Amino acid sequence: MNTVKSVRRNHLEKPAWLKVRSKGGETYQEVKSLLRTAKLNTICESGACPNRGECFSNRTATFMIMGHVCSRKCSFCNVLTGPAAPLEIEEPRRVAETVRHLGLKFAVVTSVNRDEHPDGGSAQFAATIRWIRRLNPECGVEVLTPDFLGLPLQLHKVLQARPDVFAHNLETVPRLYDEVRPQAGYQRSLTVLKAARRWADAQGVRMRIKTGIMLGLGETLVEIVDLMRDCVAHGVDILTVGQYLQPTPSHHEVVRFWTPEEFAEIAREGRELGLRWVEAGPLVRSSYHAREQAEGHDQEASWPIEPIETPKDATTAPGAGC
Repeated sequence: MNTVKSVRRNHLEKPAWLKVRSKGGETYQEVKSLLRTAKLNTICESGACPNRGECFSNRTATFMIMGHVCSRKCSFCNVLTGPAAPLEIEEPRRVAETVRHLGLKFAVVTSVNRDEHPDGGSAQFAATIRWIRRLNPECGVEVLTPDFLGLPLQLHKVLQARPDVFAHNLETVPRLYDEVRPQAGYQRSLTVLKAARRWADAQGVRMRIKTGIMLGLGETLVEIVDLMRDCVAHGVDILTVGQYLQPTPSHHEVVRFWTPEEFAEIAREGRELGLRWVEAGPLVRSSYHAREQAEGHDQEASWPIEPIETPKDATTAPGAGC
C-alpha cells in the first residue's frame, strides 16, 4: 500500500480526492424544504456529511429520529449533545409520509443516542419501520441504531419490526475507543451485531447485518484487518469504510488521510476475509449507496404489516426541525 505522512492538528490542506463539488438546484431545495415542513432531522445535515448535496439532489436522505441532541459525546461527531426533548408520537408517521412524498424505494433511518429513555428509543425505531412499511409497502428499510446499552430486549424490539438491513457502527478500532467513543464499548457493539445475526437466523428472516468505520483517527492497517476479522466472526454482511473529516477544531484531529488506493486494498482484503460487501472510499459514509448494497444481496421482500407500537412517554410536542 502507499504510505501517507501523518497529518497533525488539521493544518494541511485536504487532498484532491476529498474535495467535493457543492450541489444545489431545484431538487436540492425541494428536499430541504420538505424536511423542514415535516419537522424532520437528517444526519446528512446534523453530521455535516460531505455527500449531502449529491444525496439531496437525488431525492435521498438519512432520517435522524428522536431529535437532534445526543445523550453521548463522541469526539468525532458533529451532532449536538445535551438534554433532549421528549419523543414525538407523530414522528414515525411523518417520516413515512416524507418517504412517500420523496418517492423512495429504500429508506435509511438512524437516530441520536437516547440513553436516558427507558427503552433507549427502540419502540420509536420499531414504529418508524412499521409506518414506512404501511405507507410505502414496496420500500426497503435500513436502520442504523445505537447500542441500546447492550440490552437484548431493546434490540429485539427493533428487530421484530424486521428491517431489511440492521446496522450498528463500530466507528473505529478497539484501541481508540477511550478517546473516540468513551461512552461506548467495542465488545458491546460486536455483541449487538452478533445478537442481530443470531436473531435473524433463528427467525428465518432475510436481514443483512451492517457496520461502518472511519479511517484517519490513528488506526493502523493491522488493526483494520483485525476489525474486519471480528466483523466476519460476528455475522456482519456489509462493511462501510470512509475517511474521517474533522467537523470543527474542537473535535478529534485528523491523524492521517488514507488514499483511494489504500481504501481499494482494504475493500479487497475485507472481501477475501469473508465480508459479502465492502464499500470503501474517502467519501463513503454509513448510508451512502445503501440501496445498492442491500439490493446486491437480496431481492426486494414484502413484510406483513404489524401493529404499530407507540412509546409510552411520547408527546405531540413539535420537534426541532433542521
